[in-house]
This record gives sequence, structure tokens and C-alpha cells, in this order.
Amino acid sequence: MPHPVTIGKRTRMSFSKIKEIADVPNLIEIQVDSYEWFLKEGLKEVFDDISPIEDYTGNLILEFVDYSLDDKPKYDIEECKERDATYCAPLKVKVRLINKETGEIKEQEVFMGDFPLMTERGTFVINGAERVIVSQLVRSPGVYYAEERDKTGKRLISSTVIPNRGAWLEYETDSNDVISVRVDRTRKQPVTVLLRALGIGTDAEIIDLLGEDERLSATLEKDNTKTVEEGLVEIYKKLRPGEPPTVESASSLLNALFFDPKRYDLAKVGRYKFNKKLALCYRIMNKISAEDIINPETGEVFVKAGEKISYDLAKAIQNAGINVVNLLMDDDKKVRVIGNNFVDIKSHIDFDIDDLNIKEKVHYPTLKEILDGYSDEEEIKEAIKSRIKELIPKHILLDDIIASISYEFNIFYNIGNIDDIDHLGNRRIRSVGELLQNQVRIGLSRMERVIKERMTVQDMEAITPQALVNIRPVSAAIKEFFGSSQLSQFMDQTNPLSELTHKRRLSALGPGGLSRERAGFEVRDVHHSHYGRMCPIETPEGPNIGLINSLGTYAKINEFGFIESPYRKFDKETSTVTDEIHYLTADEEDLFVRAQANEPLTEDGKFVNHRVVCRTVNGAVEMVPESRVDYMDISPKQVVSVATAMIPFLENDDANRALMGANMQRQAVPLVRREAPIIGTGIEYRAAKDSGAVVVARNSGIAERVTADEIIIKREDGNRDRYNLLKFKRSNSGTCINQTPIINKGDQIIKGDVIADGPATDLGEVALGRNCLIAFMTWEGYNYEDAILINERLVKEDRLSTIHIEEYECEARDTKLGPEEITRDIPNVGDSAIKNLDDRGIIRIGAEVDSGDILVGKVTPKGETELTAEERLLRAIFGEKAREVRDTSLKVPHGESGIIVDVKVFTRENGDDLSPGVNELVRCYIAKKRKIKVGDKMAGRHGNKGVISRVLPEEDMPFMENGTPLDIILNPQGIPSRMNIGQVLEVH
Repeated sequence: MPHPVTIGKRTRMSFSKIKEIADVPNLIEIQVDSYEWFLKEGLKEVFDDISPIEDYTGNLILEFVDYSLDDKPKYDIEECKERDATYCAPLKVKVRLINKETGEIKEQEVFMGDFPLMTERGTFVINGAERVIVSQLVRSPGVYYAEERDKTGKRLISSTVIPNRGAWLEYETDSNDVISVRVDRTRKQPVTVLLRALGIGTDAEIIDLLGEDERLSATLEKDNTKTVEEGLVEIYKKLRPGEPPTVESASSLLNALFFDPKRYDLAKVGRYKFNKKLALCYRIMNKISAEDIINPETGEVFVKAGEKISYDLAKAIQNAGINVVNLLMDDDKKVRVIGNNFVDIKSHIDFDIDDLNIKEKVHYPTLKEILDGYSDEEEIKEAIKSRIKELIPKHILLDDIIASISYEFNIFYNIGNIDDIDHLGNRRIRSVGELLQNQVRIGLSRMERVIKERMTVQDMEAITPQALVNIRPVSAAIKEFFGSSQLSQFMDQTNPLSELTHKRRLSALGPGGLSRERAGFEVRDVHHSHYGRMCPIETPEGPNIGLINSLGTYAKINEFGFIESPYRKFDKETSTVTDEIHYLTADEEDLFVRAQANEPLTEDGKFVNHRVVCRTVNGAVEMVPESRVDYMDISPKQVVSVATAMIPFLENDDANRALMGANMQRQAVPLVRREAPIIGTGIEYRAAKDSGAVVVARNSGIAERVTADEIIIKREDGNRDRYNLLKFKRSNSGTCINQTPIINKGDQIIKGDVIADGPATDLGEVALGRNCLIAFMTWEGYNYEDAILINERLVKEDRLSTIHIEEYECEARDTKLGPEEITRDIPNVGDSAIKNLDDRGIIRIGAEVDSGDILVGKVTPKGETELTAEERLLRAIFGEKAREVRDTSLKVPHGESGIIVDVKVFTRENGDDLSPGVNELVRCYIAKKRKIKVGDKMAGRHGNKGVISRVLPEEDMPFMENGTPLDIILNPQGIPSRMNIGQVLEVH
């Protein structure tokens, strides 16, 4: 039944049938949380990675101890926009220099450059312009296996071991059953060469390690090397062709390539994916063991030969530190499965280690060493703390390489599975924090080289941390990232929705991502794992289709960068859907059966139907009995993005038109007279609030003063909060930002309330257009081919008028012939042209200007010519004043006009930062009201767009039964072929 709901200050009728149990999370938390993580942990990680820096003799050591960002930025956000400055705070780092010879320790706080700060709205102000860092969708580091067929239909398996940064390992099988490897994109060679180079020298050792296998025999046959040394030399020849190979240089090169944390980095997510993929547990479960599996510590038998291994047993076997299991196949063939030797630490330690904060699996041989070496709880804890980098290594291990080779052999026996690289379990998000962290890392590694050089050059005694550290590379890397990276974009500020969508955008392009030309169909396609994570509808039309996406309404990003979607837990014992919410990643979700949000429920949360439509394994949709259900969607709008969720009756629109509707809402220009939609979807209030376009109360209290440009709220503790409203400011897109209070003096305000409307919002709800009276009918052919007829009344009453603000600037520079001057005294100009200029020669605020009018009077010294006798006489009498100047005033460009709404003057005398050679800078802002006219584009929310062909007088408009003339006439033929029936239901 329809029921009233209160949204902000407005009461609406809700026709929803589905009870929503959770509110939409903060819509820009993807930006804010990521940057917060960077300031708290990301920077610390980078400094820890790079520190300590030693000189080549190992005598001097430089450590980065601690860092802090100043609380007080030089200018606030609005000042930065006015002055073309960057909103930033200085980064100070405490640096310690240790001289091992003398034992001397010097500590200093070093300034490491200004660091851009994020505003509350999730944006950065760089050189006066608001910018957004778009999150990037990239392939996650991990081990991936792919399958293809050769000409004869034989299965060929290829695989790639991808780190976060470092050398790739690629395995592939050819039609002769030889498994070969490419190290760091070099030419391929038999995989056994790599094993030999890693220390497994003889054929017997290799067979003993991997087990008997015809593919291994074929590979060994092709392999010409027979010892560790030969293997190393062979690999070196491929990696460094043309250089004389020696065993030592080959060994150190291989170590540097894979086992040096500075050169090879898996990152947290890489280690997690490696452990998940290569773990023994998932590979041996539901298979039959070829022999008894015995716990090495207790001697207890886990599984007898010939028995099936359940999931719980498989987990126990892995956590017992057993790394090799032989399985029995259907044809009585034995297959050896080798894991990567990582276990859950909790299964080996019986005391509480929560304070160590170890969430990942740990390397078993290292853990065993610690447990065998110490018996006391505290000692074990200390040892774990000091060896955490060995327990959870950031680089690849020999165990990982062997496990990945074993997996390659196993896949031919259907042990393990093939990966789908377009699955969102294998693609992750790099948000602002991580992208920034990578830039700082690049800057710091350049700085490290400089520091090492300076350590060798400078005098040992007089050396200080300040003298060693050169901040140029770091600040240059950050500046370059914000200024010119493909992912640092000028914010789309046309309306609140476009601003919000820009911050929630996910791009597969950019450095380390895909390129438009190389991206095929599969990457762009909608995948079943996008459900609830990425919107299947909102994406650009054109070359970027499918490469630029939008985050789902309820989606969150976890610590590894994977997108999670929320689900309600189904309690199987009571057969009810609970209000308990679990956030699942795409690969976790695949293990469960998920019902849809629109599945009818009884009052007490039971399913009305006994057979329920669900998504099961691999995204297949089928009817299942309710007992098989694990989870249920929490809301029908979790599938789509914010812009798509603002389309009413979305389910009645064809997807192509819904795509256009979602994209065109972002292009709506804010109107002078705003009006919230009569038919909304309920997300308008949250979209406006989270976009940052409206003013939100920071604390509860009572409104003490409410004027057009400021609101003062007296808090409950007696202090006052002051809110300055923006008046007629220019947005990035040239539209007008104007905030107006929606509360009255004396109102009781609750924290989080919207207290002032911004552009394109009405009482805190997004209001992109107007509610007009529409008819679907033809009118003398004037609405042929999507043309639109409108009533002249819409123009007269300013119902569809907009304000645009243009910025013009004028600089007074030093020239070779002398300084330019801003003045009212302009040569050869009549009084009428300067009537609106003040005594400085700058236009007054409120003046109406037309094209060609002078905004700022400026004169420039003219080039010296041969002076005539008269001029020389004048020069002698009046001194320098009679020097020639020419008029270089700033004039309104052709075709522009409007009203001056603001003028800003910056001069060197006032201490303003101006670019070199500039003495004075004047900016004028001209606002122009534009009425709707023939040739303008109009659109609904369903992709129903058209161009105005005629503005009809009110008396010529068709009218309704009671005589009301129509506002708009649309062509009915635009509906059937386009199948966007939502527009008919909306106006019904």
C-alpha cells in the first residue's frame, strides 16, 4: 500500500513493496576512505619499504622514523580556488642518520614538500581547479591459468604469475607435451631449466619432487641442461643475451629478479591471491587419496588410502603443514599435488595473538623454525614480530614457484580450475590512496639514488640528514601525478549528479591498465560477477564503452581492493531471511545461492514461494527449493549505479535507452527555478547530500542567524558553527553555483540535516529538470524525427532558464619597454566606453556589458620610433609622461554579454603569489541568463531526447478537456521502436 515517507524536509508517498533493511552507504567513501588510509598507513608503508638507506660501504644509515602533516593549510579551499593555488599541507618527516664508525646519531625534521589534501567532498584543488582522481580497475596480482585447444583439439594450458611489480613468469604447454617457461618476457625454455636454476639440479631430484608424469618426461627430454650451474647459465643467456654468463652473476640476477623485495613486490593482495590459488586445500578436496595421509606432529591418520578427502579434512591436512599429497585418478594413475606451504597460524599456536594483527596465512617452514626454537609465549610473540616479513613475504618464494608448476601439471587431470580474467574476483580497484602511494614510491626510489650518491661524496663529519635528503624527485612525482596523469581529471561539475558519478567512476584505462585500441569485446562485456558491484547500464557510448564503469549503489571496496556487495543471510534452521548483512566479494559469492531482492516474503521473513528464483554457481539463474538458498539481495537498486537508480520505472525501459537516460541526466544544466521531480525513486536526497553540492549541518543545534550568504547554528554545547554559502560562483563547467538556505531562524537542526540548497537541488533533493504537462501527439509534422514542440509560457516564466558564468582575466606584465599599467586613462577612447569603470580602470560589479565593452583598462608602452622635433620638445617639458602607449584593454569577446557578478584583483604589493613577470592580475566574472530556444536539446530520464523545433504561442498549443494548454508535445512514434515504456508510465 502507498505510505508516506519523510525525506529531508519533504513528505513523499512511497509505492514500494520491498522493505529496505539497510541505508545506502556514504556514496563518496571510495574516495575519502582511500585517502585516509593513505595518510595513516600508505605513507608509512612506503617509508618502511625504503628505509633504511645504507651507503655502498654500509657505514652510514639513513632511517625515516616518523612523518606528520600540518593541520593548518596555507589557504582554505575557497582561497585556493581564487588564487589558483593548490590546497595542500606541508609534509614533515623525522629522519635519523646513524654513523656506524663513530656511533653518532643525528635526528632532524625534514620538510618533504607540500602534499595535496582531499576536501570533504572527495576532490583535490590543484592550481585553483577542482580535480577528481578516478579509481582504476586493474588485473589483480596472482597466478592465472588459461586453456586453449590446438589444431587437433588437444588441451593446451598456459599460465601467468603476475606480481604487483616485478618480473612475470609465464608457463605454457605445446602440442608435444613439453611445458616451457618464459622468465620476464624472454624467449621460452623448458620449465625444468628454471627448476635447476633454483637449486633442484638433477633429473632424479626433479622427478622426485614433481612425481612421475609423461609431460615431465617430455620436458626433461627437451632440456639440454643437467645441473644447477648449467640451468643458471642457460637462464642468464636468455635474460642477458650477449653478456658473458657466469654462475655467480646468473645466481645474483635470479635472486634480484624474484627474491629481492625491492625489485619484486606482490603487495598484500598478491600474497592473498597466491595463497588462495596455490593452497593445497582447494585442489585436493573431493578427490581420492592414493595413500594414507598422516599428521606429522601427532601421527594421527587424516585419510586412509582410497578415501575421499572432504573440505574440512583438506583444510586440516593443509594446516598440519603437509605440503605434498598423492591423489588417485579414475584410471588408477597417481598424481602428485604440491601446495605452497602456507598455513593458518591459529592452528599451530594455542595462545591469543590477536594483537599481532595477522590475518593472512603464514609460511610454515619459518613458523616451524620459530616454534622449535622457542617455548615461551612472549619469546614466540617477539620472534613472530621480528620475522613477520619472512612469515608473510612480500616477494615470491621457491615454494610458490614449485606450487605453480605443480598446478600446471595437475590441471591436465582436472585438479584445480581455469581462471576467468574478466571475473571481478580477479580484477581489483586501485583508488586514490594506492595510486598516490605508487607515485610517492617512485619519487622516493629516485631520491634514494641521490641520497646514496651524496653519502659517498659528502664529508662524513659535517653530514646532516637535511643535506642528504633532496625532496625534488618526490614533489615532482606527486605534481606530475595530479597535473598530468590520465586518472587525475578535471571534475565534471555540471550538476550534483555528474559530480557524484565522476567520483564513483571506475576506469580500466590509464597507466598499468588497458588501452582503448587493444581492449577486446570480452573486457567490455557485462559479466555475471558485476551484479551488485558495477552498473551494467551506466557506461559511455562510443570507444570507451565497457571500459569506463560506475560503482554499484551499495558496493564497498575491501582492504585488498576487491568490490564487495551486501547480502542478507538466510537462516536455514528457521527458514527465514534475517536482517544480518554480509559483504561478499565476487569469488566468495560464487560459492553460494543468492535469491533476488524482489522475491516475496511474509511478514516474519519467510519466502512466500517454496521454489525461489536464484543466482547459483557461475551466475546461472534457476529455480531452487528454499532450503538451498544461502543469501538474499538487500535491495533491487544494489544492481545499478546512482545515476541509473534515479530513473523511475527503469524495469520498463530497454537497456540501451536506460544507458542514454543515465548518461544524459549528468548533462542537465542547473535551472534558475528548480523543482524536485513529482515522480522520484527515493535516492535523490542521498545523491544530493553526498555529492557535496548542498550544505549539511556538522552538529545539532538551533539556527541563530539565517541570511542569504551565511548560516550560524548555536550548538548544544553553546559554541557556534558558521556556514558561509557560495553565491554565484563559477563551476568547472561554467554553470552557476548558488547556495540558498532552506531553514528559518529558530529552527531545531539535527546533525546531518541539509540546511542549504545548492545548484540543481530542491529542499535537499536532486532536481535536474521541471515537471511539465506532456502530450504524445503529432502537430503538423513539427515533431518529426524526435523534434520537440514547447509552449512559449516556459520561456516567459523562466521555467527552463539557466545561468552561465564566464571568467575573463587580464594581466599587467613587465615588458621590455616598461611595465603595463591598469588605468582608466586609455588613449583614443570616448567617455561612454569607460562610464562603467571605477577610478582604477576596472569594471564595477553589477554593470551590464555587451560584446566589445571594456572590462579592464590597460595600456602597454609602445615601441620607440624616431622622435620628431615637437615630440622631443614635449618630452623635455613634461618629462616621461608623454611617452607613447597603446590600448591593450580586456574587452568582452564577440557574442558574449551579461552582468558582472564578481571582480578579483591580485597585486604583488598585497603579497599575492603571481607568476613571474606579472605585477597585477584582474579577474572578471560575467553571468548570463540563457532562456530556452529553438535548437536546444531536451531529454527525459528514459533516453527520450530531442531538439526543440518550435516555440509555440500559448494560444496555438493543443489543450486538454478543461482548457489547460500543454507544455510540451512529443512524437508518439518515438516510443514503440525504442521500447522505453518507462516514460509513458511516468507521465501516466
